[in-house]
Amino acid sequence: MIGRHNPARPSTDREVPMRIRLRAAFAALSTALGFALCAAPASAEPPPIAAFFKRPQVREPRLSPSGRYLAIQAAGKGDRMWLAVIDLQTLDQPRFVAGFNDADIASHQWVNEDRLVFQVSDSPDGSTRVMAEGLWAVDRDGSSFRQLINSDKAFITNNSSTIADRRLEMNWTLHGVPPDGGVDVIVLRRRWSTDRESAGTQLARLDTRTGLTKNLSQGIPDYTSRWLLDWRGEPQVIEAEHAGRSQFYRRDAQGRWQPWFDDDAYKRQHATPDWMGPDGLMLGVSGYRGYSALFRLDAETGASEAQPLVDLKGYDYRGRPMFDPDARRLLGIRFETDAPGTAWLDPAMKAMQADIDAKLPGSINLIECRRCLKAMHLVVTALSDQRPPEYYLYKPADKALQKLASAPAELRPAAMGQRDYHRIKARDGLELPVLVTQPAGGVKGRTPTVVLVHGGPYLRGTRWAWERNAQFLASRGYLVLEPEFRGSTGYGWQLFRAGWKQWGLAMQDDLADTLAWAVKQGWADPQHACIMGASYGGYAAMMGAVTQGELFKCAVNWVGVTDIGLMSSIHWSDFSEEWKQHGMKRLVANPDTDAEQMRRTSPLARAKEIRMPLLMAYGGSDMRVPLKHGSDMKAALRPEQDLEWVVYPEEGHGWFNLKTNEDFWGRVERFLARNIGGSGAAKPAPGN
Repeated sequence: MIGRHNPARPSTDREVPMRIRLRAAFAALSTALGFALCAAPASAEPPPIAAFFKRPQVREPRLSPSGRYLAIQAAGKGDRMWLAVIDLQTLDQPRFVAGFNDADIASHQWVNEDRLVFQVSDSPDGSTRVMAEGLWAVDRDGSSFRQLINSDKAFITNNSSTIADRRLEMNWTLHGVPPDGGVDVIVLRRRWSTDRESAGTQLARLDTRTGLTKNLSQGIPDYTSRWLLDWRGEPQVIEAEHAGRSQFYRRDAQGRWQPWFDDDAYKRQHATPDWMGPDGLMLGVSGYRGYSALFRLDAETGASEAQPLVDLKGYDYRGRPMFDPDARRLLGIRFETDAPGTAWLDPAMKAMQADIDAKLPGSINLIECRRCLKAMHLVVTALSDQRPPEYYLYKPADKALQKLASAPAELRPAAMGQRDYHRIKARDGLELPVLVTQPAGGVKGRTPTVVLVHGGPYLRGTRWAWERNAQFLASRGYLVLEPEFRGSTGYGWQLFRAGWKQWGLAMQDDLADTLAWAVKQGWADPQHACIMGASYGGYAAMMGAVTQGELFKCAVNWVGVTDIGLMSSIHWSDFSEEWKQHGMKRLVANPDTDAEQMRRTSPLARAKEIRMPLLMAYGGSDMRVPLKHGSDMKAALRPEQDLEWVVYPEEGHGWFNLKTNEDFWGRVERFLARNIGGSGAAKPAPGN
């Protein structure tokens, strides 16, 4: 049972010195960067739009292998995210080790106790758009800075390396970091669009000090799509996907790749290897009683044991082993059901989890560490449905717990909605999970409602933890329904398989059944409901506008597909030919045999049937759902159609820049208020 209340806990005497010193270290960090970690004043108004979509001031705390040093990303000069390192033993002033004037540090990892690697991303103000994330390395004292992989931008920095001859091309990316304490990382080469599709992906080992590489791709087959590395970071299994089949290969004692087994790329009849530990320990995912579960596999044949190691009963297994490379022991399994959690096998880790949970009873508390059993400190990420993640530092020696970074004060839990999963029955009896976010303050009778449809569609589209889109809508007074309609993954084979070739048909019925269920509960107002979503969700919103006008009063589509045929006919999109020729024809529709179904389920072909108000938004640089989907739809609508239309030229398949989010969600807020605002929805906040 997930707790909802997290009362403050008094400090013990032994915690006070560490708390004061750590607070002083973060105060020094904020001063050096030029920002203040201050509380926002209390307000009866809903939080401003920017509060939901701006970056946190501190993110991604990561411990060095020993747990002595903490690396964080922090908002600093020019409102960019910089990389800083804190010595948790001395708690000296934090040291800034890397940062750029015109891009954010977006991800970082420790290579060993002394060296880190990091990548970059767009700037949130829209001044820089990064298409290739690059890779850099730096020591924890800021020395030995070196670029390893090119980005598509020439970033400005005060201590940039002048060595350029060994930098890899920008289609390379970081794949993983071996746990051996050396200076190497594993990098993966993605196929250029001009390469033949059979080229697949390639792997190499990269020295972060010299830039020299060692090729790990000798003798690999065509169409290699996935690499499985063992616990030491050595490639052992590869998957090659072609013509709807997956061929697995295993590396033999001589380092040669040998065919292992063949499987259906979508039905998965064979266990799929997922992790390889010492002494022949192999774990993999296979079907069990209608869901995928984690099994121990035979290291030679890949066959699974009769009983699973992890069976989540009602959820597919999606997780990762928690392994200590020094102890050579599997400590536990990270998993996700309605919320994430960890099943610890190690008694010491189990005891630490229990102690942390007792100290933080109102959240799901995830422990992160590299060498957990000997680490001086652990990082704890505290998750809640009503606030963004908060980070803590835990010291096993004396069980001291210290907060590192709080959720933004503007996003106070009282302004957020409670989120809960429900299981409902569709009209044909199929069970559908639905994530319900109540309006801030709870449901008080029939409430204006938004059915928020996830993209994909063949993925798990919802998570219980705080989510900005749903919580923004809840803060404005709306009940938010997020159905895991048929075709979604994570909830068993039956739900996934029931969605094949059901775009605009049974998948669309599931959205109507979700709204009908919420009306029956007395929560949703059937006269004030809107449908909205992005990508596939945008398609569903447009089909709702075409066929479900008696249910929904408006529709919001951003970066949405408007015609299934365009998905295969636009040759310059980033859909692979493998997906177009095999996946799409099998799961979505086959243009050769399903032409009439495609016409009936095309919002573009049926545009003139729409009578409800529309809000449509697209990214001018979208390679997944190109702008043509939106512009063709706009041209096909009736001249008198109630339409609000916007294009963000620099955005791709979704919004990254803060200014875009502020503009788009401001439009959404006003659009919903006009069309379904009713008595239960909040008025737009001033300045939005």
